[in-house]
Amino acid sequence: MRSFVNALLNKAMQFGDYRVEVVPGGEFRLDGGAMFGVVPRALWQRVAPPDELNRVTLNANCLFVEAAGERVLVETGMGDKWTERQRQMYGVSSGPSLAESLRARTGLRPEDVTIVVNTHLHFDHAGGNTRLDEEGRVVPTFPNARYFVSRSEYEHAESPHERDRASYLSENWRPLAESGQLELKEDEYEVVPGLRMENVPGHSRTMQCVKLERAGRTLYGFADLVPTRAHLPVAWVMGYDLYPVETVEAKRRLLPAAAREGWLCLFYHDPAEPLARLSEEGGKFSASPFHE
Repeated sequence: MRSFVNALLNKAMQFGDYRVEVVPGGEFRLDGGAMFGVVPRALWQRVAPPDELNRVTLNANCLFVEAAGERVLVETGMGDKWTERQRQMYGVSSGPSLAESLRARTGLRPEDVTIVVNTHLHFDHAGGNTRLDEEGRVVPTFPNARYFVSRSEYEHAESPHERDRASYLSENWRPLAESGQLELKEDEYEVVPGLRMENVPGHSRTMQCVKLERAGRTLYGFADLVPTRAHLPVAWVMGYDLYPVETVEAKRRLLPAAAREGWLCLFYHDPAEPLARLSEEGGKFSASPFHE
């Protein structure tokens, strides 16, 4: 709930003629050791205090962009199709649904969204793609939207690696293919003018990050490359990453650019301050929470 309230307190942003919002997509918890990989608990617990089950609190900070006649939602968070056992396992909050958060932040209904984009199809990024209807059937949450995902990611989701198989739940994308709403894209493509998806290997080979450039400003969504502000140290890489060395290489390339060029950074899983600007000193990065 804390992350939801904080996100609501942030005012809408204007990137030139584009409107930008952060829409909370659910609070949950994952094992701290998995979230910080080889980093000792004695270090990471200072910035991400764990609960009695060693889990750290995370959020799903979805990005809404109203642009060029389109209403675009990048990521859909955890969704609400969880059983009670799964809710307990992942510490899924009983807070507002994605639809409720969308209305609170934008005044829009799911029917008003025209494009949904997934950086990848892990359940915490695509769980809200679909919902259960009154009869218990899995149906698209956004009935009038085109759903975009890269063909490479779709193919990986259909035949995942043993290490990330548990993160892919086909109920989050197959109903979209059946309804004719799923569109498979290239590894890098433009959603609307100035809003691009970029393939950044590390978490997987096929994950994308989002980059919005408008009116001389840049917003960069790191997805799971840098999931929270606590992951800014270059060597702090999740245990979930299939290619951790490539994660480090991507961070070495992107974080200095973000600090140097004043990007507004979106940390998808940060539980308190999803938007920040970076500064660099002696090769170390720090984040200053952003308030318009």
